[in-house]
Amino acid sequence: MSSFCNMQISSTYTSKTVLMNFSDINYLAVAASALAAFALGALWYSPVLFSKVWQKEVGLSEDDFKNANMAKTFGGSFVMMLIMSFGMALLVQGHGDQSVGAIAGLYHGLFVGIFFVGTSMAINMLYENKSMKLWLINAFYQIIFLGIMGLILGAWH
Repeated sequence: MSSFCNMQISSTYTSKTVLMNFSDINYLAVAASALAAFALGALWYSPVLFSKVWQKEVGLSEDDFKNANMAKTFGGSFVMMLIMSFGMALLVQGHGDQSVGAIAGLYHGLFVGIFFVGTSMAINMLYENKSMKLWLINAFYQIIFLGIMGLILGAWH
């Protein structure tokens, strides 16, 4: 297990060896940030915010939801959020640098959300010929929850 927790990654650009230590990860913060992302999703895709517009844009009816396996949908999405939170923790906490605080964690999350997730979603939406409105709803949810994840992980290491 110790070899898994202490991966050495050599860089060809410098002679410095970067040590990524999985034991630096605060797993409670990982779970809390995934739960925060899940809670945001419950609000984001609720009638209070964007559920009706989102439902129209993806072409789903109320019957589609009644016939869906919601345990699979919610359970699967929470597992994916845990994985994303762990990945964010590697960026924020995984190198043992305790100087990454809440604001730097927030920036990490927002930058990953904007420059990787949002753009990747936009590429898919372009090829799928989906609306800009759907991209805005889905991408901004991801960007905001990644920012929240980074904030929690940066503050709580």
